[in-house]
Amino acid sequence: MLFLKNYNSIKNEQHPFHMVDPSPWPLMTSFSLLGLVFSFLSYFHFFKNGNYHFICSLFVVCFYLFRWFSDVVVESTFEGNHTFKVQEGVKLGMMLFIASEIMFFFSFFWAFFHCSLSPSIGIGCVWPPEGILALDPWGLPLWNTIILLSSGVTITCAHRAILTGERNATTNGLVATILYGVIFTFIQGYEYNIAPFSINDGVFGSLFFMLTGFHGFHGYIK
Repeated sequence: MLFLKNYNSIKNEQHPFHMVDPSPWPLMTSFSLLGLVFSFLSYFHFFKNGNYHFICSLFVVCFYLFRWFSDVVVESTFEGNHTFKVQEGVKLGMMLFIASEIMFFFSFFWAFFHCSLSPSIGIGCVWPPEGILALDPWGLPLWNTIILLSSGVTITCAHRAILTGERNATTNGLVATILYGVIFTFIQGYEYNIAPFSINDGVFGSLFFMLTGFHGFHGYIK
């Protein structure tokens, strides 16, 4: 009886933090991400049905993330567990996540500018390296960049509409952003198919596919 009394007093203690309920989604998401990495490696090493394993693993990760974020939305809206202190923690976590993204891409851009501005003898002292035929930057890459910037405009309009309570404008902005994202992905996939080089073609191919691929992938995850 004393234990139950102490437990109830601790549970009902007034503090600004949200004590998260036990959830299987973080653990399941971790295992699904591990499976995604293995399927990704099997696909790039041309294992049998590696591409299907990668697609299935990606859908599993998206499913677990959807369930996890759904619980967070329920806790913050319907249950009202996200106090101002919790919201500050969520904002701080997002800021740290964005900072890690900046450092992640900064390292790859550093590698790109280092290799392009000071090409070593290992790649023929030229950029792009000898034997690599680069894509025309004024063709598909330019159009894809315009589509990407346009999606930034529409999502900003949707955010402003949320702040002003305009439901229709919010929906229209989000739908337009999703359409831009789908078009961007299809054009990027087509660009990958027609590219005269692969990820195995030295530092140029590695940097190109890592920068463009991770940019699109982490954008959809966010």
